[in-house]
Amino acid sequence: MSVRSNAAPADEHLKPYVREELDALSMHFSVCEIQSRMQLRRPDALALEYTRTMMGFLLFQPAPQRVAMVGLGGGSLAKFCHRHLPKAALVVVEINRHVIALRSAFQVPPDDARFQVLLADGADFVARTEQRFDVLLVDAFDVQGMPPTLGTQRFYDDCFDVLRPGGVLVLNLHAGHPQCPLYLGRIGAAFGAHVLRVDDADGSNSVVFARRGQALRLAAPSLPAEAAVQLRGAFTRVTTALRNAAA
Repeated sequence: MSVRSNAAPADEHLKPYVREELDALSMHFSVCEIQSRMQLRRPDALALEYTRTMMGFLLFQPAPQRVAMVGLGGGSLAKFCHRHLPKAALVVVEINRHVIALRSAFQVPPDDARFQVLLADGADFVARTEQRFDVLLVDAFDVQGMPPTLGTQRFYDDCFDVLRPGGVLVLNLHAGHPQCPLYLGRIGAAFGAHVLRVDDADGSNSVVFARRGQALRLAAPSLPAEAAVQLRGAFTRVTTALRNAAA
């Protein structure tokens, strides 16, 4: 696949650093927040709660054929999907070439016919690509938070357009960010009533699910036992939130 990249030169993006522990690697832009974390003994596992919650899209799209991601980070979601959704084609868009340069350290698989990492602006990719996806995951933060271009009405309208009918948008938002209610309103304007917000236990992350043209109805994903065990708690959170929203 070829996509015209509007990604900025390397020196316009902050270079992340990697913190090594006995049993894990983590990616940081600052000491205040973790961008990604990898367990060395289980490099494909989802170490952070919000990433497991984002995989709740499987309750609405249990067998996606095409999945796009905006934001690579340490590749947690990309690796999990690559391993446990073997029939899905995956494309990951990352604007910061310094982040992509760490893909080997975080054991992100090499590009092949089914998996690809692109150096490009995520908002530009969503606006320009001719592909359509069953799932679009957006988890893109830098030291200043989520880029403003990923919170505009235009972006959420483009997310709607890039999804196939019944496709699911999944976004990770900072729950305490002053713009979070504005973003939620814009997502609602793009997707109508088919939106669900699921907050993490500590209240720091809000994972938002939005579906193109269909209600968010629960399905039964077929997953390997290893993946099902990891996602059990997340599936319970999403199911509970959906039932509470319907009450």
